[in-house]
Amino acid sequence: MTGSLEAIWIKRVRRGPMDAVGEATLVADRGIVGNANQGGRRQVTVLETEAWEEMMGLLGSRLDPSARRANLLVRGVPLRDARGQTLHIGDCRIHILGETRPCERMEEALPGLRRTMGAPWRGGAFGVVLDDGVIRVGDRAELRRPTWTGVDPAPSSRRTIGR
Repeated sequence: MTGSLEAIWIKRVRRGPMDAVGEATLVADRGIVGNANQGGRRQVTVLETEAWEEMMGLLGSRLDPSARRANLLVRGVPLRDARGQTLHIGDCRIHILGETRPCERMEEALPGLRRTMGAPWRGGAFGVVLDDGVIRVGDRAELRRPTWTGVDPAPSSRRTIGR
């Protein structure tokens, strides 16, 4: 299914504000340039617009999706069970390693949000960057199953795929 990148946020310091930007530079196996989280398995976090809108409907709120503290907001790209798939945004790829679980900050943002995000994949996904490049709000976004077998191309994940 093909969708689009609706928003990009950069967290410049741990627990700091999420700064909205129109474009961001990705670095393979590092993450988003300027973002506090670099390297490791959680280089980029992704939230699905439709899941956010559903949660806001359940909670009777219009809280801005930046409150989720994800780096990317995509529309038309279902993230449920995306583990092991690759999110293509523009010319870049993000290998999805898992589901992002809600933390206590979600309850600070809106009472009941953490519990509501507890449903599978509502909190979004996290992954590692596979390609250097620039992504922009409005870029095409698509989730694809990997086409390789053997060692995962994401150095941080150290996994074996397709066996």
